[in-house]
Amino acid sequence: MSEGSLLDHALVRLDEAAVHLAIDADVIEKLKYARETTKVRLMIRMDDGSRKSFLAWRCRYDDTRGPTKGGIRFHPDATADEVETLAFWMTFKCAVMNLPYGGGKGAVQVDPRKLSKAELERLSRAYIQAFSRIIGPDRDIPAPDVYTNSMIMGWMADEYAQIVGEAAPAVITGKPLALGGSLGRGDATARGGYYLVRHLATDLGLGQPLKVAVQGFGNAGQHIARLLAADGHTIVAVSDSEGAVHAPAGLDVHALMTAKAQGRSVASTAGSHGHERLAAEKLVGVDCDVLVPSALENMIHEGNAGTVRAKLILELANGPVTAEADAILARNSVIVLPDILANAGGVTVSYFEWVQNRQGYYWTLEEIHERLRVIMEREGRAIWTTAREKGVSVRTAAYVHALNRLAEAIEAHGTQNFFVS
Repeated sequence: MSEGSLLDHALVRLDEAAVHLAIDADVIEKLKYARETTKVRLMIRMDDGSRKSFLAWRCRYDDTRGPTKGGIRFHPDATADEVETLAFWMTFKCAVMNLPYGGGKGAVQVDPRKLSKAELERLSRAYIQAFSRIIGPDRDIPAPDVYTNSMIMGWMADEYAQIVGEAAPAVITGKPLALGGSLGRGDATARGGYYLVRHLATDLGLGQPLKVAVQGFGNAGQHIARLLAADGHTIVAVSDSEGAVHAPAGLDVHALMTAKAQGRSVASTAGSHGHERLAAEKLVGVDCDVLVPSALENMIHEGNAGTVRAKLILELANGPVTAEADAILARNSVIVLPDILANAGGVTVSYFEWVQNRQGYYWTLEEIHERLRVIMEREGRAIWTTAREKGVSVRTAAYVHALNRLAEAIEAHGTQNFFVS
């Protein structure tokens, strides 16, 4: 990737979208910078009696359209730049789906795999102790992200309740069902992408059945593989942080999910079920119809984009394709369904959870799936139409779609033209 911060590269998308809209300069000025980013050090007692500190952040990027919303990730490589960029993407993702939210994000610089369960709970509660004045059901609503899960969200919601002295389940989404979580949240990110591909399949020129490669076999990667395989599509390759496996005739998805549930890599299934070991970095070049990056940022870049043989990339990860890679993929006629649309099922069902918490009334799984499908198809269709009408990529169309909504909200407060006229 070229020089500049991750946020600088993300802001290129904003500039590309602005060209296609007649919006006031005030809008761009407001969206170029995070509203607030707070950095703290969390100090916890380790199991051996020592004390250890961990860097942590919470960013509220923009709240023009409502309280900020975004996950908390625990990752050893987390940085303030990454957190602000993810919050920027969340701002646009919520606008794409027309949710009454702005964008936020949080992180702790830690490898949670090196913590005991008790240390992990202490760290999770320390995060809320540090940021309890920043978050809130009407101000900033966290959720799970990389290396965090429903139990961690449960600890965090409980800590917040103890601090404010009352139950406040709507402060955090992605909680366990028993603590106010929503049905359908577990596979929401993948299910949203699944609905999108299914709805646009004919427009995308996809045949049936599809050959699918999944990069990253965590929550989103496992669920998209399961959903597509259940529809009769062939999962030909998957990878995780420790390796990859490949089978042109199709992988055994159940065996892969069993391995992950047992704490093993997908690579451990090589040599059985017809699975062959594959170098993880080779997965993007596998012969397939659909490539699904479901891991971290910048996984498809200038150095490997030219090897992509898929017709379609479905971005279930945040920012998996760099701007340089986008240009290469466009030249090679590879269509990208961008993250702010493709993986927005997660934040949409998080919104459903927040609504249910506030109402004290909970929906059935069928109601949640149907509401998610309707929104994914509605916004996906609108973005696809914009891309065709303006002759731009689906990514640019998604940013145009979101920026139009953000601009309306920002301009409603008055812009330079209003105050000088």
